[in-house]
Amino acid sequence: MSLSQEQAAFLLDAVKLIEFATKTGWMVTGGELYRTAEQQDIYVKTGRSKTARSNHLIRCAIDLNFFKDGKLCLDKDKLAPIGNYWEALHPKNRWGGTWRFVDIPHFERNVQG
Repeated sequence: MSLSQEQAAFLLDAVKLIEFATKTGWMVTGGELYRTAEQQDIYVKTGRSKTARSNHLIRCAIDLNFFKDGKLCLDKDKLAPIGNYWEALHPKNRWGGTWRFVDIPHFERNVQG
C-alpha cells in the first residue's frame, strides 16, 4: 500500500474512532496531526517524545483530546475502551496508552515497519 493510501485509511479509521468516542459520551477535540522534523527534534530534546521517527511526520498519527463534563481526561483506564476500539479497527493501529512511554492522546497507524 502506498503512503497516501495508508494516510487515507488512517484518516477513515480516525473518523470511526471519533464517532465511537462521541457515541459513548465523550467530546473529542483535535490535537496534532502533522509535525515537522524540526518540531519532532524539539519534542525529543524536551522529553515529550522518545523517537525521531514519529508517525506524525508522515501524517499517520493524531493526538486527540477527550472531555467528560467539560474536563479533559488523561486517565488511561477511562480511555482504554477507546484505545481498544482503535486497535481493533486495523492491525496496524496502535494507541499510545499501551506503551511504556505512555502517550494517552496518541493514535497512530504503524506504517514504518
